[in-house]
Amino acid sequence: MQNFEFYGPTRVVFGKDTIKELSRLIPKDRKILMTYGGGSIKKNGVYDQVKKALEGFDVLEFGGIEPNPKYETLAKAVEIVKKEGVNFLLAVGGGSVLDGTKFIALASKYDGDDAYDAILVRGELPNSAVELADVITLPATGSEMNNGGVISRLATKEKLAFHSPYVFPKFSIIDPSVTFSLPVKQTINGIVDTFVHTMEFNCTYDVNSPLQDIWAMGILRTLISEAPKVLANPSDYGARANLFWCATCGLNYWISCGVPQDWSTHMIGHELTAFYGIDHGQSLAIVQPRLLRNQKVAKAFKLAKIAREVFKVNESVDLKAADIAIDKIEEFYNSIGMKTKLADYGINSLEAAEKIRARFSERNTVLGENGTINADVAYEIVKAC
Repeated sequence: MQNFEFYGPTRVVFGKDTIKELSRLIPKDRKILMTYGGGSIKKNGVYDQVKKALEGFDVLEFGGIEPNPKYETLAKAVEIVKKEGVNFLLAVGGGSVLDGTKFIALASKYDGDDAYDAILVRGELPNSAVELADVITLPATGSEMNNGGVISRLATKEKLAFHSPYVFPKFSIIDPSVTFSLPVKQTINGIVDTFVHTMEFNCTYDVNSPLQDIWAMGILRTLISEAPKVLANPSDYGARANLFWCATCGLNYWISCGVPQDWSTHMIGHELTAFYGIDHGQSLAIVQPRLLRNQKVAKAFKLAKIAREVFKVNESVDLKAADIAIDKIEEFYNSIGMKTKLADYGINSLEAAEKIRARFSERNTVLGENGTINADVAYEIVKAC
């Protein structure tokens, strides 16, 4: 196992009827900016629950944060925070709302003109952030228990990630019952996102980390067992709760301790979303099987382990087992209704491959746990999609 440092300060309040705990968790003297997305929280009753819990608090609102949060939108919220003296941010919605709110928290402490360029391009992170917390309504990104986010910019068609120790949520409220009314597509996207998060940590090379492997394999097995239950019965609280906790644990860094990480599927997928506007989960399901095939030899040990321990494959030869694992992963995505080819979305794979190669060449991008995925390798992966 490699050396590691772990820090996870977020309080998690999990279960039914937990939104009412907001009044206990937020200090009464805070001036709150409540952030949310396109308005689904007003249809499913979450908005009303939050407002009731915050009666007597000083609350402003900022809606309209996109599924892939745009810098141009978030900059407007930053202006409100600075102008109104907001000192607490409450994200109510999915991971995109929370990612955007984390950026607002950091950017509100930045004094320059272009916070996107400073924070996301140059990595000049402020040494503080506005305090934040969340009521998370979509199991997918794991943003509710980590210190990262991903932000897009319309002007440059970019989608870039950031991390800061100052944007761990103070607390996260997770009530799985609020996910009963999620559209099927969002549920499927979240399942795929969680599956790929877990594999970005686990499907690399062996460093003698059996506990982390068991945790990761457990998340994958749980996703495979619970996904059909949720799709068959969206109001199955037990299955919804299991999926939500998988999503949180898939990116709360527990399974990342002391192990190498990949993240090339995400980085290539981000480019597909930036260029073509497809959902994040869709981009991952397209890229991952082709990337695993391209990197099969280097990942053979872990892929074979996934084949045997997750998919119960009886194959003693690692490379053969790895092939089966990749097929099984794609079959799982297809079984829950996720398409896995660029053509399924009307995207020409050669055109997409050229665009990504050009962008990665411009940035001198090198990806993967072994640093073997450069612009040309990314081109081959996307061309095969």
